[in-house]
Amino acid sequence: MRDKIAVIIGAGPAGLSAAYNFLTKTDDILPVVLEELDCVGGISRTVHHNGNGIDLGGHRLFSKNQEILDFWEEILPLQGKPPIDDKILGRKITVSENGPDPDETDRVMLKRKRVSRIYYLRKFFDYPISLKASTILNMGLGRTFRAGISYIKSCFVKREEKSLEDFMINRFGTVLYKMFFEKYTQKVWGLHPRDISKEWGEQRIKGLSLSKAVLNAILSPLKLISAKQKETSLIEEYFYPKYGCGQLWDFMADEIRRMGGEIHLNTKVTGFDFDGENIRAVIALEDGIKRSFRGNYYVSSMPVKDLVCALGDKVPQNVKNIANALPYRDYMLVGYYCNKINLKNNTKIPTINNICPDSWIYIQEDDIVAGRLQIMNNWSPYLVKDFKNKVFISLEYFCNEDDEMWNLSDDEMINFGISELEKLNILTKENVIDSVRVRVKKAYPAYFGVYKDFDIVKNYITNISNLYCIGRNGQHKYNNMDHSMLSGIETVNVIKGNLDKNILWAVNTEKEYHEVKS
Repeated sequence: MRDKIAVIIGAGPAGLSAAYNFLTKTDDILPVVLEELDCVGGISRTVHHNGNGIDLGGHRLFSKNQEILDFWEEILPLQGKPPIDDKILGRKITVSENGPDPDETDRVMLKRKRVSRIYYLRKFFDYPISLKASTILNMGLGRTFRAGISYIKSCFVKREEKSLEDFMINRFGTVLYKMFFEKYTQKVWGLHPRDISKEWGEQRIKGLSLSKAVLNAILSPLKLISAKQKETSLIEEYFYPKYGCGQLWDFMADEIRRMGGEIHLNTKVTGFDFDGENIRAVIALEDGIKRSFRGNYYVSSMPVKDLVCALGDKVPQNVKNIANALPYRDYMLVGYYCNKINLKNNTKIPTINNICPDSWIYIQEDDIVAGRLQIMNNWSPYLVKDFKNKVFISLEYFCNEDDEMWNLSDDEMINFGISELEKLNILTKENVIDSVRVRVKKAYPAYFGVYKDFDIVKNYITNISNLYCIGRNGQHKYNNMDHSMLSGIETVNVIKGNLDKNILWAVNTEKEYHEVKS
């Protein structure tokens, strides 16, 4: 009998994973999930527009954690036959012996080839950078030589690491840092790397990075790096749901409901009944009607800034001040359904209509505001209404809520994106059939400003006896999707075993880069 209740705030990867595991790993706790939006998935959802689907940021399903891999396949079984584009082109991809056929069922996980490149100097660079002659030609001999000398200097002359800039220069040298990090980082975060904590580099870059990939290519021909020092290659395949990452969360939500769990959509948390030590209830507006949700445990993936504000007057003023000033980076996506794009396939990978095979492309150009380009045909052909003849792409922009770009109208933002694509000679306005613009608040918790004092907030909320903080925004930690899921899973383990809550904060603290093969 489920005579206890876990109120879970947020139906993203962390919240849904917690709810699912309360139902499968306990027999006495009922999860009640509160979600502000009208759909599940959080920032890992898929937006569908006029028959086309696009992810909010590309979400490759890859993990080094076998529990997560098994979890995904429990929700969506791995394909037993190739998807339609692989069939048409005769591309080889591994399949599961008894898995379903993607052309016969929607409940299926595809296995896709990982192709991502860097667009820099109006040229493509492999990621990780290959040792082809074209790489040296693209870089230029002079630039290659200067990068090598700069790296050697960084090996012997170390800067005191006070910032992300110091962290990256110490590892890659000044030349590579300026080529591949400085301006791109500023584009993403809106701040110069000298003003960002080195902790971001320690967590996100770890053993491999954009520059390390370039480094291997530059220093190997110069005999300045040994085989033992080289990074292993990146993953070559990844899992991906037939109709986008959001499909995984839709199916997981269906399973949660089937097992008796509750998911309340259009339910915005506005406050807490909080006595200073314990939470007694969550106050929320469900479809505009005020409701109180009482539970034994409260699991939060809402932004820490909003959580502390909602806890009310019992929170010490210094904790309030820090939480209120925590920095975030917001996100915009502009999608274009096109007759064609001008990025030709210069690889040996066959594609429909010979479009370039990348799932996403890092745009390193200084004169372009967009940070990444996605080509949804290459994620899954089933996401594109007419994948045989049309292309669905998106530009990703990093901004601040209520800044000039954020406040542009949809038409203005769509036209601005087209102007950037035309500047890059990727498409012309005449070839755009349909378009959509999506905005996401607090997509990226940031590591600057008062973040240096975050431990004060972290310690305070951790000491609230029946509160458990999970996920990217719930922990103000730039987690990958699988790490957010793990934080939700670990919450169930902590509650079930009466374990130390600091276990939750230890998720995603390993120093090994996430997408490197073992």
